[in-house]
Amino acid sequence: MGKTIFRNGWLADVEQRRLVRGELLVEDKRITAIAPRITCETAEEIDLADAVLAPGFIDLHTHLREPGYEHKETIASGAQAAAAGGFTTIACMPNTRPALDTAARVAWVKEQAAATSIVKVLPIGAISVEQTGRELTDFAALQASGAVAFSDDGRGVMSSKMMLLALQAAQALAVPIMAHEEDAELAGRGSINAGRISQQLGDEGIPAASEFIMLARDLYLAELTGGHLHVCHVSSAESVHLIRAAKARGIQVTAEVTPHHLHLTEAVVPALLGQAKVNPPLRSEADREALITGMLDGTIDIIATDHAPHAAHEKDVPLSQAAFGFSGLEVAFAVAQAALVQPGLLTLAELLPALTCRPAAILGLPQGRLAVGTPADLVVLAPQKRWYVNPDNLRSQGKNTPYLNQELIGQAVLTMVDGSIVFRRDRDASDA
Repeated sequence: MGKTIFRNGWLADVEQRRLVRGELLVEDKRITAIAPRITCETAEEIDLADAVLAPGFIDLHTHLREPGYEHKETIASGAQAAAAGGFTTIACMPNTRPALDTAARVAWVKEQAAATSIVKVLPIGAISVEQTGRELTDFAALQASGAVAFSDDGRGVMSSKMMLLALQAAQALAVPIMAHEEDAELAGRGSINAGRISQQLGDEGIPAASEFIMLARDLYLAELTGGHLHVCHVSSAESVHLIRAAKARGIQVTAEVTPHHLHLTEAVVPALLGQAKVNPPLRSEADREALITGMLDGTIDIIATDHAPHAAHEKDVPLSQAAFGFSGLEVAFAVAQAALVQPGLLTLAELLPALTCRPAAILGLPQGRLAVGTPADLVVLAPQKRWYVNPDNLRSQGKNTPYLNQELIGQAVLTMVDGSIVFRRDRDASDA
């Protein structure tokens, strides 16, 4: 493999939350030098032209749909979308068909990813057999086959005893339980956040209590077991308060928020209907403000996409019939900037750790920072680039995003995995 030098740009020192001028050399799949000036006559040179070179983004919450739902997405197409969004590592959820509840199925995903994916794919194993919440999977066997964490994402674990056993088993293996916090009985059959807008639209509504009541239980179980609870897609103000208090008490808890929950509220639902349907739902402005406060004060650790692609016929239907979820990998960086950087709440350098070194730390990954000896998983960012979310140019099979045909600011223009360029776009192009 050849050598590559990145010159004439800004390097993202994510651990110190700063951008510095400098150059970076890649060889043999790793970063081998970082300095104000690097000389290497045999290296290919990439002129950053004042763009930002950052560690490749890491998404701990991606739905790749394969096996079983290839009409929505495949590992290959999801990886293409990830690379276009600047993600070099993605952890895929187990709610496939069949679920990733055996060692053989986890191994199959690893094999399929090795054959078809241009980014690194880390499978997450199911907590329970067939994700029914009745019988614990064999965590040790799943981990041995490549599972990096355990989740029944898409379904909350309704049994307290099952969640207790799951946290104990995960704690013994030093991996997190990634919890979809939802009491299905409280959530009912609603499509959107319970409140004034759901009443106007005649929808049953999904109350925020369906999230935070289950979360309160799981935080106590994490305290009891010493297990690592990672809270998926936090959406409500009360959940933020609970996580903040749990951290103050020393409970081993980490949390993620999606870009869309930081940026949008239930106010967009009447205009977008099924294209605004996601689980957990877009909630109130007060909830959104609490999520932002949680990001700013460290209560919420990371940003994750909850990339949930669907076929057009699954979203272009009446609200009650539409599938839950957004296609998020390709818009995540721009939407996160729209929520946090453009309003002046964070600088770009302060935003990037939530997409890089912090998710890496949760799973104990070597990537996620610019340092000599680390994997050369990199992204070149054009933070001020304006572009339109053009469905024809989205790499994901799922075009289901509330940002369709809207202008966003900020885009990945080059993505490198283990020293090889896997995605490159014309930074002057106006679309995706």
